[in-house]
Amino acid sequence: MKQALILAKRAAAHDDVPIGAVIVQNGKIIARGENQVQLKKNPTLHAEIVAINRACKKLGTKFLDNCDIYVSLEPCAMCATAISFARINNIYFAATDEKGGGITSNARIYETDKHLWKPAVYQISEFADESAQLLRDFFVLRRKK
Repeated sequence: MKQALILAKRAAAHDDVPIGAVIVQNGKIIARGENQVQLKKNPTLHAEIVAINRACKKLGTKFLDNCDIYVSLEPCAMCATAISFARINNIYFAATDEKGGGITSNARIYETDKHLWKPAVYQISEFADESAQLLRDFFVLRRKK
């Protein structure tokens, strides 16, 4: 999770919402991603999507069923669906997202029986405050601009 938070700070440095994600296989990080929506002018380039694309390319596969993802913020519905499609085993996230969260806070997409793959979901609350503070600071600064 510490690596995801480092990536979140990197996203903020290029004016993207500070969210980072890492994909782990057998205890080793195989892919990293930070939000690149502003950087690349593409609304789909959330940290999770960037990390999934990099992991699939590295492994030469479309499924990551022997991998876990660590994200600094609860994934949105788009990212939660992509995680399901990629067949990632476990999602670990730091802070909840009351407005845009797709798993526990808002859309709750895994609560339907329609998903073919449901990853296990865990919040690592010891990092929640740090992640939430990064987001608060980012938006305070953005409003000042």
